[in-house]
Amino acid sequence: MRPYICWTAILVVAAIPGAAQGQNLHEAALTKPSLLSFATDSSSFPANYSYRREEHRFWDRENDWLFAGVAASRTLDYFSTLNMRRRGRQEIFLNNETVDNHAEFAVIEAAATGVSIGASYIFHRTGHHKLERWTSIVHFGLATTGAVRNYCLKTAH
Repeated sequence: MRPYICWTAILVVAAIPGAAQGQNLHEAALTKPSLLSFATDSSSFPANYSYRREEHRFWDRENDWLFAGVAASRTLDYFSTLNMRRRGRQEIFLNNETVDNHAEFAVIEAAATGVSIGASYIFHRTGHHKLERWTSIVHFGLATTGAVRNYCLKTAH
């Protein structure tokens, strides 16, 4: 007998005594509050409960500043990469033809900012508010670090 079939059979047999109570189980469900109703009723949680979902508008002041920081760091990355290319260095993430086409490269940088805001919005809608903020913080940090690195590289020619 395969192991997963054996464990399934054990779980089914273990559940039978609870199901055999029948009427008693149904009466208990009517008199006791269910776990599901407790978990979804926010009034039953204390005010300082750590898992209480923090509600805020997506376009609040903190997100505005974070998104502006991401856009600024992507702009800094754009100019630092162009400066690096003028000094004869090679781009490592994109091909050089893409970077040398300034309009195409600007669209890529703007799209990266949009993707970051979109990811934050998905985290906001699913209730992951810390991840919503950290998406922008990490993106801001990585883009700024890359731009500083570009400016710190020595001229190749």
